[in-house]
Amino acid sequence: MSASWSAAVALDLALGEPPSVVHPVVHIGRAIATLDAYAPRTGTQARAAGAMVAFGPAALAAAASVLARPSFIRIWLLKSTFALRELLAAAGRVEDALRDGGIGSARAAVSEMVSRPVTDLDERLVASAAIESLAENLCDSYVAPLFWYGLAGLPGAAIYRAVNTADAMVGYRDARHRDVGLVAARTDDLLSFVPARITALALAAAAPIVGGSPTTALRIVLRDARATASPNSGWPMAAAAGALGLGLEKVGYHRLGDGRDPGHADIARARRLALAAAALITAAFLAWRAR
Repeated sequence: MSASWSAAVALDLALGEPPSVVHPVVHIGRAIATLDAYAPRTGTQARAAGAMVAFGPAALAAAASVLARPSFIRIWLLKSTFALRELLAAAGRVEDALRDGGIGSARAAVSEMVSRPVTDLDERLVASAAIESLAENLCDSYVAPLFWYGLAGLPGAAIYRAVNTADAMVGYRDARHRDVGLVAARTDDLLSFVPARITALALAAAAPIVGGSPTTALRIVLRDARATASPNSGWPMAAAAGALGLGLEKVGYHRLGDGRDPGHADIARARRLALAAAALITAAFLAWRAR
C-alpha cells in the first residue's frame, strides 16, 4: 500500500494531470452531469435522485478500482484520486498574475480555484481567495484521498473522489440543486470531517517552514474554524491564516485570523506551507504502514 501511494505521488509530481480523455474523474463528472440532467428538481423524488447522483458514480468508481489490473493501472487510478501538483500550480498562477499581470488577469486566474464571484475582488481579496482555496483543497485534493486509501484501499480513495466531485458539481449551493445535491453535500461533509482536521493539524505543524508558530496556528483554528458555512473548510483555512500570520477574508461571510492582509508573496508562502504539510502527512502515513 505505501509503495503504491509513493508511486502515485511520484507520478503526480512528475506529470501532473492526465489528458481529459483518459482521466477517470472527468468521466465521473460526465456521469454525474448526465444523472443530474434527468433528476427531478424538488421534493422527495429529487432527494432520492440525488442519492443516485452521489452514489451511482461512486459505486462504479469503486467497482473499477476493485477490478483494475495490472498494478500500473491501479497506480494510475490511485493518482487520479488526488492532484497535489495541479493544486500548487493553480495557486502559483494566481501569484504570478498578481505580481506581473495586474488585477484583471489575477481575477481570471483565481476564478479557476474558487466558486465565489471575482469581479470586484481587489489584490488582498484575490490573495485571500487563493490561499483559502489552497488550504481547503489540500484536504479535498490530497489528504482526504490519502486518509480513505489508508482505511479502505483504492476503492476508498475512489469513492471519496467520486462523492467529492458530486458535491463540487451539484452540492446544494443554488435553487436548482437544493434538493438534488443534498445527499452529495452531506456525504462529502461526513467523509471530509476527519481529514479536514488532520489537514489543519498538519498546516499548524508546518508553520515554522514559513516563519509561523504552531501554537498561534492552533489558537486561530480553535477560535475561527467554525466561522465558515462549511463544517470542514474552516479548519484548514484557519490553520493557514494562523500559520502565515494573515487575515483571510471573504467579504460578507467570514474573516479568519487576525494578521495583516495578504499579497502575492504570501501565496508563495502558502504554497510552501501546503507542500510541507502534505509531506508531513505522507511521512506519517508511510511510517504507519511500515509498522
